[in-house]
Amino acid sequence: MAKYFDVHPVDPQPRAIAQAVQILRDGGLIAYPTDSCFALGCSLDNPEGKDRILRIRGLDERHHFTLVCADFTQLGQFAQLDNAVFRAVKAHTPGAYTFILPATRQVPRRLLHPKKRTVGVRIPNHPVVRELLRALGEPILSSTLLLPGDEEPMTDGWQIKDRLDHVIDAVIDSGEAGLEPTTVVDFSDGYPEITRVGAGDPADFV
Repeated sequence: MAKYFDVHPVDPQPRAIAQAVQILRDGGLIAYPTDSCFALGCSLDNPEGKDRILRIRGLDERHHFTLVCADFTQLGQFAQLDNAVFRAVKAHTPGAYTFILPATRQVPRRLLHPKKRTVGVRIPNHPVVRELLRALGEPILSSTLLLPGDEEPMTDGWQIKDRLDHVIDAVIDSGEAGLEPTTVVDFSDGYPEITRVGAGDPADFV
């Protein structure tokens, strides 16, 4: 049965955040809100968590996971950026964008795109997630909480707990999240290519 944490959307309770972090460190899988929509997340060194996300979402190994990072310094540990890409990404973070970038050697092989050696990274603009990432001290391996057969991501914490109670370990609820996932901008070839239009304005990358 998944634990349920009802947290303040702007000033999340430290005790609830600490408990959620411990679940991640113990190999758990959580559902949590972002500035785009709810996501499923686990720690980077949790291969079983990655497999659980794939099963829940009905996806295969080709799925591009996202490393949700606390800040630009952390993002830079896992993704390579030249000066032009650095400026473009910096100007749009934090925000509802995911960037596909060449991965550094710190990214585990199992988290890389099998052919391009790239990784998805983002810095969310949501107080609860930012506090969760600060307390954890490392990125969260994440994927949008969109279930097989659903046309839109789930937005209500209690609904998520009801449907996923026996396949995840915790739900962090700070009120309804949005319906749109992030806008995905692929810089793997050195120039921006929009591969998904979502909550972030794509105009600057067209």
